[in-house]
Amino acid sequence: MSNKLNRASAVAVAAMVVTIAVSADGSGAAAQATMAAAINQEPVTQMVSQPVVQPLPADASATDQLQNTVAIEQPKAQSLGQLVAAQPQPGELSRELNCLAGAIYFEAKSESLEGQLAVGRVVVERSKSGRFPNSYCGVVFQRSQFSFVRGNAMPAIPKASRQWKNAVAIAQIAHAGSWDSPVEGALFFHAARVSPNWRGAARIARVGNHIFYR
Repeated sequence: MSNKLNRASAVAVAAMVVTIAVSADGSGAAAQATMAAAINQEPVTQMVSQPVVQPLPADASATDQLQNTVAIEQPKAQSLGQLVAAQPQPGELSRELNCLAGAIYFEAKSESLEGQLAVGRVVVERSKSGRFPNSYCGVVFQRSQFSFVRGNAMPAIPKASRQWKNAVAIAQIAHAGSWDSPVEGALFFHAARVSPNWRGAARIARVGNHIFYR
């Protein structure tokens, strides 16, 4: 009796398994057909992974150029003259250093090295002050600030001259802040031969043919 019941149970279980398998196959086929119909009816959206690039502010490129202008490692020197002589002469200057060196050249090429550095540091300090454009080129080409600028451009510079090479060296020193200017912190200067009425500006000192103010 027990064997008959076991055999009957086994047959029943087998029948149930077959029924479930058939039902499952039917359900799977139906689901696939439904999915295929849905795919055919609805457009497929493809997701492409790409970096998101947001527009930068209009003056950000100049700021980035200045931030990316790496200060050359400065050697030890006993005098400003030694430091100038030790500066490398790069084959090509960044636009920012070119603007800084140009201001030094046109404003102070006939001055002492200290006088040239004082002019260079004014440009650097202006770019950091928040009161002027935040790049060297922005400071130099700001309207009505430097008389040598004509039509938003500098005159041609004899790049093989000793005066230009000194200006490039001083620009690198001024940018790195590796030698203190005798008028550190100055934001304004004018030629000693003129007497502008600058109210509110504190005079610091005269260096060569320029008078500097904070």
